[in-house]
Amino acid sequence: MSNSELEKYAAKYVNLASPKFGTQVVSATDEFFAAKERMIADSDAVFIEGKFDDHGKWMDGWESRRRRGGGHDHCLIRLGAKGTIRGVDIDTSHFTGNYPPAASIEACVSVDEPDENSKWAEIVPATSLGASAHHFVKVEDETPYNWLRLHIYPDGGVARLRVYGEPFCDWDGRDATGIHELSALTNGGRVVGYNDAHYGNVWSLLTAGRGVDMEDGWETRRRREPGNDWIVIALGHAGTVDKIEVDTAHFKGNYPDSCSICAAHVSEGTDESIITQSMFWDELLPQQKLQADSIHIFDSEHFNASKPITHVRLNIFPDGGVSRLRIFGRLAK
Repeated sequence: MSNSELEKYAAKYVNLASPKFGTQVVSATDEFFAAKERMIADSDAVFIEGKFDDHGKWMDGWESRRRRGGGHDHCLIRLGAKGTIRGVDIDTSHFTGNYPPAASIEACVSVDEPDENSKWAEIVPATSLGASAHHFVKVEDETPYNWLRLHIYPDGGVARLRVYGEPFCDWDGRDATGIHELSALTNGGRVVGYNDAHYGNVWSLLTAGRGVDMEDGWETRRRREPGNDWIVIALGHAGTVDKIEVDTAHFKGNYPDSCSICAAHVSEGTDESIITQSMFWDELLPQQKLQADSIHIFDSEHFNASKPITHVRLNIFPDGGVSRLRIFGRLAK
């Protein structure tokens, strides 16, 4: 797959392996040269000429020592958000004479850390790897997983592991009468599309907590023509809106002047058709002024949400950055 195709694929799905969503590399058979946690960093891998530590050349990724007694290395990863995996990118950037010749990935579903009785499914068969390159593999499995086991054969270094997919939430066990954050990534919320996302990480908009900096949010370029910017979000479950939060944390000289939200109940169609339809959705939240680096809370005094919805479109005027969008509501039956 070409880099441009990979970029399109990465834009469509969230990286379930991002530490921003709570993903952790729980264990590894060996991490002598480079710590296992570096492999899931959100930033691209870098190479620092002349940087060494007590174990040798410092590398930005997970790297095991040279095996001399047979076998192979692997690491265990707990995804922060359970999800259906659509594809993975095993990136060996900057590993030239020390990359693994092959890798495979298994997945399972478990509340606790998997043990010898856990049932694993191979979602990526043994795949040949090359030096300092991206290796994208599509995954044809509809099961939502929350644990992964990356095998490298026999040893070596992986700079980054990206796991692209769709978050999943089992609503059957949730309180049917309570108020839920319907837009949250961990509750199945996802980004359907947007007109621009020049800066930051668009998926951060649906994550927990406040943003840590301007990169931890959705930010558009400076608009030099008429109009406004927008983003369409699919809720994790149909519901009736109770409260809306728009957080401009860390956006001070570049926050939007104002925002509005349109919404609809969509039962069918593709992401492309939903984006087109969003031009004609009813207004849920009329245009509201925003402030720098602030949490803006809108409740029933600001809107009338009598109908269940499945999707929202956040409009910002004319451009700028939003750290978090939270749509709270009650589940529709």
